[in-house]
Formats: sequence, structure tokens, C-alpha cells
Amino acid sequence: MVSSALLILQAKRKNFNPELIFGLVFITFISGIVGARLFYIIENAAYYAKEPAEIFMLQHGGLSWFGGFLSGVFVGVIYLKKKNLAVYKALDLIVPFLAFAQAIGRVGCLLNGCCFGKPSEFGIYFAIHKSVLIPTQIYSSLALIFIFIFLRFLQERPHREGAIFFTYLLLYSLKRFVIEFWRADNEIILLGMTLFQIISIVIFCLSVFKLSAIIKSKK
Repeated sequence: MVSSALLILQAKRKNFNPELIFGLVFITFISGIVGARLFYIIENAAYYAKEPAEIFMLQHGGLSWFGGFLSGVFVGVIYLKKKNLAVYKALDLIVPFLAFAQAIGRVGCLLNGCCFGKPSEFGIYFAIHKSVLIPTQIYSSLALIFIFIFLRFLQERPHREGAIFFTYLLLYSLKRFVIEFWRADNEIILLGMTLFQIISIVIFCLSVFKLSAIIKSKK
């Protein structure tokens, strides 16, 4: 809600129709929740095959950010095209505030005890885990605030369409790759890396490729 309010204000400053932006935020939020849940269920298919009723128990947690992002962007792009809005221009407007929303969301992760880190004597005691753990939620939140500030800095300066969106993807994937080394809630699946580190590498490489193309573009 906080990020959406700030986004609407920015949309007005940049001569975007605030109603269209609000509609975009609403539809991507809903589709993002659905995608995040589906990705998490697929990731933990063995558990949900045994406990199918848990599929609908969102109050027990179980959302994957990458799944939510992919579904949100997919539905959002369709919405933008139907409303005849420039896709990259709109994404450049939105993503700094998405990073800020994530930063706030990680505080919720800290309070909930999910997305937790590995045991460490220099960590924080989590009653739900009955252990002192690395506060990866705090580190992630601080990194996302930095990303938000940096993207807002870029947003107020001349830039080519799509540059801010892919900069966000580059910085977020880098952040997630590093944080995963400290997290304890995801299994190692390949070459000492988690699934999300592998996804982060793919997104990072894609972002570098797209940013290079945007920089070299004459437009």
C-alpha cells in the first residue's frame, strides 16, 4: 500500500494516468500471489502431494518471489498492451517501488520467521526456530532499500526505456544470489547452489545482455 501510494504520486509527475497504473498494480498483485503460490507448490510437490489440503492454506506461508514476479510481469505486460501503454516505459516507472515494497515485505519475513538464515552466534534468536540465526531478512531488506534509492536516482535522470527495469533485475538477482549463501531454508541442488541461485544467474546474464543492447541502441 505504501509503495503503491508513492508509485501513484510518481505516475502523476510523469504524466501517466494514475487510474491505469492503479489497475496495473492491482492486477499484478493478484496474479503475483497466484504465481508465487503455484511456484512454491511445484517446488514442494512431494509435500503437497501428501497434504493436498495445505495447497489452500496460505496462512501457513508458502510463496515464492520468483514465481510471483514471473506471473506478475506476464499479466502486467498483457494489461499494458491492451491499454496501449509503452511496456518498458511503464516498467521503468514501477520497479523502484517494487523494490521498496519487497524491502517492507522482508520485515514481515523477519517477524514471521520465514526466509531464515543459518545458525550463527552473531545472529538473532528466533523463538519459532529455537535458535540464533543469521538475520538474512534484515540484510535483504537493507539491500532492497539501496536498490530502491539507486533506481530512483536513475529514474530522475535521462535514461533509455527498459534500462531501469533491467538494472533492477541485475541488482536483485545479484542480491538474491549472495543472500542464498546465508539462508538455510533452500536445499542445495547443483554445484553447491540452490535453485534460486541458478535462477538468479540466468536472470543476471539476461539482464547484462539486455542492458548492453539498450546501451548500444541508437534510440
